[in-house]
Amino acid sequence: MDLRESKIGGACEIFLKPSTDERGHFMRTYDSKIFEEYGLPTEWPEESESFSRIKGTIRGLHFQYPPDWETKVIRAVSGETFLAIVDLRKTSPTFGKWDSVVLSATKHNMFVVPRGCANGICTLTENCILAYKMDNHFNPKNQDNILWKDSDIGIDWPINPPVIISARDTSAQTFKQFMKKSKRGL
Repeated sequence: MDLRESKIGGACEIFLKPSTDERGHFMRTYDSKIFEEYGLPTEWPEESESFSRIKGTIRGLHFQYPPDWETKVIRAVSGETFLAIVDLRKTSPTFGKWDSVVLSATKHNMFVVPRGCANGICTLTENCILAYKMDNHFNPKNQDNILWKDSDIGIDWPINPPVIISARDTSAQTFKQFMKKSKRGL
Protein backbone atom coordinates (compact mmCIF):
# COMPACT_ATOMS: atom_id res chain seq x y z
CA MET A 1 0.00 0.00 0.00
CA ASP A 2 1.19 3.49 -0.84
CA LEU A 3 -0.32 6.63 0.68
CA ARG A 4 -0.74 10.17 -0.68
CA GLU A 5 -1.87 12.85 1.77
CA SER A 6 -4.75 15.15 0.86
CA LYS A 7 -4.77 18.90 1.33
CA ILE A 8 -7.38 18.19 4.05
CA GLY A 9 -5.63 17.13 7.28
CA GLY A 10 -6.14 13.46 8.13
CA ALA A 11 -7.47 12.61 4.66
CA CYS A 12 -5.42 10.50 2.28
CA GLU A 13 -5.58 8.38 -0.84
CA ILE A 14 -4.29 4.83 -0.52
CA PHE A 15 -3.05 2.94 -3.57
CA LEU A 16 -3.41 -0.83 -3.34
CA LYS A 17 -0.98 -3.23 -4.99
CA PRO A 18 -2.68 -6.18 -6.67
CA SER A 19 -0.73 -9.34 -7.49
CA THR A 20 -1.85 -10.40 -10.94
CA ASP A 21 -1.54 -13.54 -13.02
CA GLU A 22 -3.55 -15.37 -15.68
CA ARG A 23 -6.41 -15.90 -13.17
CA GLY A 24 -6.85 -12.21 -12.39
CA HIS A 25 -5.60 -10.51 -9.22
CA PHE A 26 -5.42 -10.75 -5.45
CA MET A 27 -4.87 -7.70 -3.25
CA ARG A 28 -4.91 -6.75 0.38
CA THR A 29 -7.43 -3.95 1.03
CA TYR A 30 -6.70 -3.59 4.72
CA ASP A 31 -3.72 -4.22 6.98
CA SER A 32 -3.91 -3.05 10.60
CA LYS A 33 -0.11 -2.78 10.88
CA ILE A 34 0.12 -0.46 7.87
CA PHE A 35 -2.88 1.61 9.00
CA GLU A 36 -1.35 1.93 12.46
CA GLU A 37 2.00 2.96 10.92
CA TYR A 38 0.21 5.80 9.08
CA GLY A 39 -1.72 6.82 12.21
CA LEU A 40 -5.07 5.72 10.78
CA PRO A 41 -7.87 3.96 12.69
CA THR A 42 -7.53 0.19 12.91
CA GLU A 43 -10.95 -0.80 14.25
CA TRP A 44 -13.93 -0.81 11.88
CA PRO A 45 -17.19 -1.80 13.61
CA GLU A 46 -19.26 -1.19 10.48
CA GLU A 47 -18.87 -1.84 6.79
CA SER A 48 -21.40 -0.85 4.14
CA GLU A 49 -21.82 -0.95 0.39
CA SER A 50 -23.59 1.39 -2.00
CA PHE A 51 -24.71 0.55 -5.52
CA SER A 52 -25.52 3.27 -8.04
CA ARG A 53 -26.95 1.98 -11.27
CA ILE A 54 -26.85 5.20 -13.30
CA LYS A 55 -23.84 7.32 -14.32
CA GLY A 56 -24.30 10.83 -12.91
CA THR A 57 -25.82 9.78 -9.58
CA ILE A 58 -24.92 12.17 -6.76
CA ARG A 59 -25.04 11.20 -3.08
CA GLY A 60 -24.07 13.66 -0.36
CA LEU A 61 -22.63 15.67 1.26
CA HIS A 62 -23.20 13.41 4.29
CA PHE A 63 -21.74 13.42 7.82
CA GLN A 64 -22.54 12.67 11.48
CA TYR A 65 -22.22 15.01 14.47
CA PRO A 66 -19.96 14.12 17.42
CA PRO A 67 -19.87 11.83 19.29
CA ASP A 68 -21.07 9.72 16.34
CA TRP A 69 -18.78 11.27 13.72
CA GLU A 70 -16.79 8.71 11.84
CA THR A 71 -13.69 8.07 9.81
CA LYS A 72 -14.55 6.32 6.54
CA VAL A 73 -12.39 4.36 4.14
CA ILE A 74 -14.13 4.32 0.75
CA ARG A 75 -13.15 2.09 -2.17
CA ALA A 76 -14.65 1.46 -5.61
CA VAL A 77 -15.37 -2.25 -5.99
CA SER A 78 -16.90 -1.73 -9.43
CA GLY A 79 -16.85 1.29 -11.71
CA GLU A 80 -15.52 4.76 -11.09
CA THR A 81 -16.71 7.65 -8.94
CA PHE A 82 -15.75 11.21 -8.10
CA LEU A 83 -15.45 11.55 -4.30
CA ALA A 84 -15.54 15.00 -2.68
CA ILE A 85 -14.89 15.78 0.98
CA VAL A 86 -15.49 18.99 2.92
CA ASP A 87 -13.70 19.83 6.17
CA LEU A 88 -16.29 20.76 8.83
CA ARG A 89 -13.87 20.86 11.80
CA LYS A 90 -13.91 24.40 13.19
CA THR A 91 -10.36 24.12 14.56
CA SER A 92 -8.90 22.84 11.29
CA PRO A 93 -6.78 25.13 9.08
CA THR A 94 -8.73 23.77 6.08
CA PHE A 95 -12.19 24.36 7.63
CA GLY A 96 -14.76 24.90 4.86
CA LYS A 97 -12.36 23.72 2.14
CA TRP A 98 -12.88 20.73 -0.10
CA ASP A 99 -10.77 18.16 -1.90
CA SER A 100 -11.60 15.39 -4.34
CA VAL A 101 -10.31 12.19 -5.86
CA VAL A 102 -11.52 9.73 -8.49
CA LEU A 103 -11.95 6.26 -7.02
CA SER A 104 -11.69 3.48 -9.57
CA ALA A 105 -11.94 -0.29 -9.36
CA THR A 106 -9.26 -0.55 -12.06
CA LYS A 107 -6.97 2.04 -10.42
CA HIS A 108 -7.16 0.10 -7.11
CA ASN A 109 -7.29 3.14 -4.85
CA MET A 110 -9.28 4.07 -1.79
CA PHE A 111 -9.69 7.22 0.25
CA VAL A 112 -9.69 7.93 3.99
CA VAL A 113 -12.29 10.54 5.01
CA PRO A 114 -11.45 11.70 8.56
CA ARG A 115 -13.92 12.40 11.36
CA GLY A 116 -15.40 15.86 10.98
CA CYS A 117 -15.55 15.82 7.19
CA ALA A 118 -18.61 15.47 4.98
CA ASN A 119 -18.39 13.33 1.87
CA GLY A 120 -20.29 13.06 -1.36
CA ILE A 121 -19.96 11.12 -4.58
CA CYS A 122 -20.83 11.48 -8.24
CA THR A 123 -20.73 8.26 -10.25
CA LEU A 124 -18.70 8.43 -13.45
CA THR A 125 -19.76 5.01 -14.76
CA GLU A 126 -22.83 2.82 -14.77
CA ASN A 127 -23.14 0.15 -12.04
CA CYS A 128 -20.82 1.72 -9.51
CA ILE A 129 -20.30 -0.20 -6.25
CA LEU A 130 -18.53 1.44 -3.31
CA ALA A 131 -17.40 -0.27 -0.11
CA TYR A 132 -17.26 1.82 3.08
CA LYS A 133 -15.47 0.98 6.33
CA MET A 134 -16.51 3.16 9.31
CA ASP A 135 -14.80 3.49 12.68
CA ASN A 136 -18.06 4.36 14.46
CA HIS A 137 -21.63 3.14 14.35
CA PHE A 138 -24.25 4.87 12.24
CA ASN A 139 -26.74 6.90 14.27
CA PRO A 140 -29.69 8.10 12.17
CA LYS A 141 -30.57 10.68 14.86
CA ASN A 142 -27.15 12.31 14.51
CA GLN A 143 -26.72 12.31 10.74
CA ASP A 144 -26.97 15.38 8.56
CA ASN A 145 -26.02 16.67 5.16
CA ILE A 146 -24.99 19.84 3.37
CA LEU A 147 -26.21 20.84 -0.07
CA TRP A 148 -23.96 19.21 -2.67
CA LYS A 149 -23.94 22.31 -4.90
CA ASP A 150 -23.50 24.95 -2.17
CA SER A 151 -21.79 27.96 -3.77
CA ASP A 152 -19.93 28.85 -0.56
CA ILE A 153 -18.10 25.52 -0.78
CA GLY A 154 -17.81 25.52 -4.59
CA ILE A 155 -17.15 21.86 -5.40
CA ASP A 156 -16.44 21.41 -9.11
CA TRP A 157 -18.68 18.38 -9.76
CA PRO A 158 -17.86 16.50 -12.98
CA ILE A 159 -21.56 15.98 -13.85
CA ASN A 160 -23.86 18.89 -13.11
CA PRO A 161 -26.81 18.74 -12.93
CA PRO A 162 -26.98 15.20 -11.59
CA VAL A 163 -28.91 12.54 -13.47
CA ILE A 164 -30.22 11.10 -10.18
CA ILE A 165 -30.22 12.65 -6.70
CA SER A 166 -32.40 11.98 -3.66
CA ALA A 167 -34.96 14.43 -2.30
CA ARG A 168 -32.94 14.51 0.94
CA ASP A 169 -29.79 15.63 -0.87
CA THR A 170 -31.67 18.14 -3.05
CA SER A 171 -33.19 19.85 0.00
CA ALA A 172 -30.10 19.72 2.24
CA GLN A 173 -29.01 22.70 4.33
CA THR A 174 -26.49 25.20 3.00
CA PHE A 175 -23.04 25.61 4.52
CA LYS A 176 -24.20 28.87 6.15
CA GLN A 177 -27.19 27.08 7.69
CA PHE A 178 -24.88 24.33 8.97
CA MET A 179 -22.57 26.98 10.50
CA LYS A 180 -25.50 28.57 12.35
CA LYS A 181 -26.98 25.22 13.45
CA SER A 182 -23.67 23.74 14.64
CA LYS A 183 -22.36 26.95 16.23
CA ARG A 184 -19.61 27.35 13.61
CA GLY A 185 -18.51 23.79 12.84
CA LEU A 186 -17.86 20.40 14.39
